[in-house]
Amino acid sequence: MLRPKPLLAGFFISFTLAAAIHVTSHYLALQAPSWLLCALRWVPLVFYLLYAIVSKKLTTWIFLSMLAGVEFGYDLPAVAKELNVVSQIFIHLVKTIIAPLLFGTLVTGIAGHADLKQVGRMGWKSLVYFEIVSTIALFIGLAAINISGAGLGIAVPPEMTGGTLPAVQPQTWHDIILHIFPENIAKSVAEGNVLQIVVFSILFGIAVAMVSEQYRAPMLRFTGSLTAVMFKFTNIIMLFAPFAVFSAIAYSVGHMGVQVLFNLFHLLATLYIALIVFFLLVFLPIMLMLKIPVRRFIRAIAEPATIAFATTSSESALPRAMENMERFGVPRKIVAFVIPTGYSFNLDGTTLYLAMASIFVANMAGVRLSFDTQIVMMVTLMLTSKGVAGVPRASLVILLGTAASFGLPTWPIFIILGIDELMDMARTAVNVIGNCLATVVIARWEGEFDDEAAKNFSQEA
Repeated sequence: MLRPKPLLAGFFISFTLAAAIHVTSHYLALQAPSWLLCALRWVPLVFYLLYAIVSKKLTTWIFLSMLAGVEFGYDLPAVAKELNVVSQIFIHLVKTIIAPLLFGTLVTGIAGHADLKQVGRMGWKSLVYFEIVSTIALFIGLAAINISGAGLGIAVPPEMTGGTLPAVQPQTWHDIILHIFPENIAKSVAEGNVLQIVVFSILFGIAVAMVSEQYRAPMLRFTGSLTAVMFKFTNIIMLFAPFAVFSAIAYSVGHMGVQVLFNLFHLLATLYIALIVFFLLVFLPIMLMLKIPVRRFIRAIAEPATIAFATTSSESALPRAMENMERFGVPRKIVAFVIPTGYSFNLDGTTLYLAMASIFVANMAGVRLSFDTQIVMMVTLMLTSKGVAGVPRASLVILLGTAASFGLPTWPIFIILGIDELMDMARTAVNVIGNCLATVVIARWEGEFDDEAAKNFSQEA
């Protein structure tokens, strides 16, 4: 009978052996046959496949899909380039869940308790927490790019400075404010405007709470049933997640090649290290101060964060993140309010990235910004990065606006777009982790966090 530990040991041993032979072959000019190198890469995957079968955990299958996707994209790039449709099917299916799930959970949470004052309390507490954490993220990104010096001294070919950027619609402050409020809820649902759906659901929930029991009870039964059905629907869709992750990673590697990992590696490495530092210096102390069981929390966010990383889509991780946080001990009403709101106001990974990317643009252009100018730029980003998450290519909009405001050229942004997907993976995962942690913080702040549920959390639903 197969056991998990020997299979995991076999994976690490075969992976180490394969890596050692590849490094030796590359750097010591000891050319091994290509078929042997390919076989050595697939052996660890076989061990991990057997481990996934034995463990029966969705997170394990998703991680296997990521590894297999990289290898498949490298070995069969022509086929991998056609697999993007599979991941897009998954994202489309997930988007069908979001509107009814948010509507059901928010209306049930608000009208079911009829505590309208708590909605207001959660609102200002969430915004205060979001602002503090995202501001710290900005300055960690600023420190990281200044320490690493990414972009300085790069010799840029002349043809790279003439690229054209995708057309984006500039956003005024009027547009940002109007984007919060729905003009047509059907349009908001069709366009996937999460913040507008949240605003409508909150107002609807308040209205339901204010009517008599005769009218409130049937609506609560409907929204409660809708929520239960949508969570089951989520479980069905998540069975498709490993296939979506495999196809997304395979497509990325097949489309861009593994060599994209080495292009602009300095900026890429700086971002990943900065995000790890942010987790250790911000998220971890918050968990320790609030006495949140760290290992259980990591277990709770592992699956949604992995999905977000592989698909570069926060929306694809939203249903599972909400479900896991509720099982982790956060009341449904808080989960349903904080996570969707955080998708527009608590994008920690994105704000850290924007701080780095803005200085990187200046470094590549050979423009030396004083410390005072960099602080002013961070304040500008602090304001412009709020509330525009729902617009297409929001990071690009903000980068272009920042470059224009400080007299920087836009051609370095075109170069950044070459590895933007790889950076988007990490920042999207951190966005999801940050919003999951925010639900626990607000629940603890409200005195409604269930410590017993957190201690007993397991990945099995």
